[in-house]
Amino acid sequence: MERILWKICNYFNHRFTLAVLDESTGRWPVAFSLKNIPYLKAENAGGRHILIKPDSAIQPYYFLADDLDSDLLTRHHQLKPKVFKPGRMVIETSPGNYQVWIHSSRPLDLAEKRYWLEKMHSDPGADPKNRWGRCPGFRNRKEKHKTPSGQYPLAKLVWVDWKRQANIPEIKLSSCSQKAFSHQPRGGVCHKNNITRPLYDKGNESATDFAYALALYRRGFIRTEIYNRIIQERQDWRNHAGEQKKIHYLTRTLLKAEKIIG
Repeated sequence: MERILWKICNYFNHRFTLAVLDESTGRWPVAFSLKNIPYLKAENAGGRHILIKPDSAIQPYYFLADDLDSDLLTRHHQLKPKVFKPGRMVIETSPGNYQVWIHSSRPLDLAEKRYWLEKMHSDPGADPKNRWGRCPGFRNRKEKHKTPSGQYPLAKLVWVDWKRQANIPEIKLSSCSQKAFSHQPRGGVCHKNNITRPLYDKGNESATDFAYALALYRRGFIRTEIYNRIIQERQDWRNHAGEQKKIHYLTRTLLKAEKIIG
């Protein structure tokens, strides 16, 4: 574990943050220190997730491609088998599923990050604004990854290159895209209508609502807007029949999402 954190330190130039995420109560930061490793391991063993992200001062130089399979990993991030493009830190978050941090040689604004993440087919719900990634060396405590024997997969550090950076080509975005992504106003700008609930289908109505709510919060929507979108876009309400049940359910869901977004 100490060796893994040493590599992460080098990759983020000793400027990164760790956090513990409890899916019920929210997220809290933990200072990077070797003496905190036992605490992080205990929290992870207790069902919580351990996350990382670069500090705000260097965030413009880093962004995270999420939920990639082996084909996308090879196509967008490898030069040849077992050799990755410059500036990558590759984490296998569960068997066959990957996150890739990219260290850019120049600062990127949110509009550019979103453009390149879309090109690389990153999870559309993994917006780069204040984005956290899974910390390697700890277990992925999502229930869907639990094995019949009760084990959870270990997030593995597959590759890390802290000596080089990625040369990201400069692009010219349309004025609509720049306005929508750079400031994230709450009004009805063009990017807000680019996502819909089916994009976040998790095979479960509640899980889909939660993933959609997180994505909307990250794009600057307020609670009332998110509430109305879920009401309009969800078709199956058999588990929450009746107006009061809907209200209570959505209020709980949105409060839970707000705690995670912070």
